[in-house]
Amino acid sequence: MLKTIVALLMVAFASASFAKELPKPSTPNPGLRYYYPVPKEATPKTHDFDIVIYGASPAAVSAACQAKKMGKTVGVFVFRRHVGGMSSSGLSDVDYGKKESIGGMAKKVFLDFFKKQVQSPAEVETLFLTMLTDLDIPVFFEHRLQKVERDGNRITKVVFENGNAARAKIFMDTTYEGDLIARAGVEHVAGRESNAEFGEKLAGIQIGARSSPHNFQWRVDPYVEPGNSASGVIEGVDPTPYTMEDHGKADKRYQPFCFRVFATKRDLIPWPKPSDYKVERYELLKRYVNAAPSSEWWNLIYSRGPLKLNEGDCNAAGPVSLDFVGGSPGWVDASYEERERIFQDHVNYQQGYLHFLANDPSIPVELRQRVSQFGLPKKEFPETSGWPHELYVREGRRLRGDYVLTEHDCLGKVTVEDSVGLGSFIMDSHIVRRIIYKTDKDAHITHLRTSQPEEINEAQRNWKGDMVGVEGQFDYAVPKPYRISYRCLRPKKSDCVNLLVPTVISSTHVAFGSMRMEPVFMILGQSAGAAAALAIDASIPVQDVDYPKLREVLLQEGQLLD
Repeated sequence: MLKTIVALLMVAFASASFAKELPKPSTPNPGLRYYYPVPKEATPKTHDFDIVIYGASPAAVSAACQAKKMGKTVGVFVFRRHVGGMSSSGLSDVDYGKKESIGGMAKKVFLDFFKKQVQSPAEVETLFLTMLTDLDIPVFFEHRLQKVERDGNRITKVVFENGNAARAKIFMDTTYEGDLIARAGVEHVAGRESNAEFGEKLAGIQIGARSSPHNFQWRVDPYVEPGNSASGVIEGVDPTPYTMEDHGKADKRYQPFCFRVFATKRDLIPWPKPSDYKVERYELLKRYVNAAPSSEWWNLIYSRGPLKLNEGDCNAAGPVSLDFVGGSPGWVDASYEERERIFQDHVNYQQGYLHFLANDPSIPVELRQRVSQFGLPKKEFPETSGWPHELYVREGRRLRGDYVLTEHDCLGKVTVEDSVGLGSFIMDSHIVRRIIYKTDKDAHITHLRTSQPEEINEAQRNWKGDMVGVEGQFDYAVPKPYRISYRCLRPKKSDCVNLLVPTVISSTHVAFGSMRMEPVFMILGQSAGAAAALAIDASIPVQDVDYPKLREVLLQEGQLLD
């Protein structure tokens, strides 16, 4: 049946017509907002389904479709106005790891269809909405979770801000933040474990970058008045003191967020200047750009920073990039109103970053000209004037279940027997913060380009002061695809017996950096959908699903488990 669905989707795209009208929000366009007032329902409704899914990521789509194929009623409840998560909000340059590890619906969408057919984020969203609509799965837009009602270790109902509610036999958290698990009172964590907790060498505070392109290639002074620490630090640098003994310690920080800008050279909207534009926000960018030797300059632009700019999805790259380093702390546990403030700060920073590179006279003319060739597409994201509608939340809360995926799983040092999907991408963390390297004691952890001293200017060659460095970055190879345990998708039985979590799974910060790819979310969503259906059929807790039976279903659906 899955092959039939995908074939129908391809025909539908080819003819640009659909058998059924795709769902869409009924409220006025709010513009570029995360959170905004939505009127309460005059007559609130309580919906009843076998399975209620909260979230709009690809995991929500695959979970809903798989469960519906197995005869279950499903309702998908979405915080805002879109379906597809980051896959429909600009993240078209998808990281796969090893493509041969991707199976099931994820293979049909991300490999067989996505790479060959899809040309834009709008088409991605249409694809996902069509998958849901063709199976008569209702989507409820602008339903913000307010509270979760429980009876012992069972969720009975979720209530939304607009007054509506939903009851179900099984609930599923497919958000990037883990909002449902938090409101359900299910055990979870956020931030970075210490390297001692699970014996992971990449865990905790990581002083220095494990990949040189992510570190500063040239020395940059961190102080407002260069050389004078008493003048304070420039924006984007964390002044928190540290010692090398902090390396590997736990903390509550997590990876930075960004918008995955979708750029074009044709029929474009020029990079917008944000309403609260402050050039001083980009002092670090200015200093880094102007420290580069000319012979290295174009290499830097086209590879790892300050901006990986091309037509389509533009990635964050390098130590001063589209990533708003230091801008995301607080998001996970913030109220919706506070998240809206953080969201707008990201808009301001990133729009200002692009405007600064394209227009500020302090930027070398070659770079200004290159950045100015691009802009926002008029035909994408019309609701938000060409800007992506969703913030890329790379990491939020993580479930703590009976099994925790760790660095050792990713490296193949341990192997589970209850696989529900494979991961294969590198263990990856973007820069968590920029810190101050003390030249006299931290020079050994830098990756400065000093191999061609004749091309390093006098100031760089004779540098004596402190410099800006990075903390938290790593990318570490995974030798081969690894199994992800079904136990990573479910809480402990004492916590909740009718909840599954295919996005913010039970994992460490290090392992999550490998599995947090959109195709993997879709793989795990499909497996969670099948497990939920089996649990309902047998009237048992999700923890008691018969794994051999689940495995049989998943293999029939084309999932790759080994």
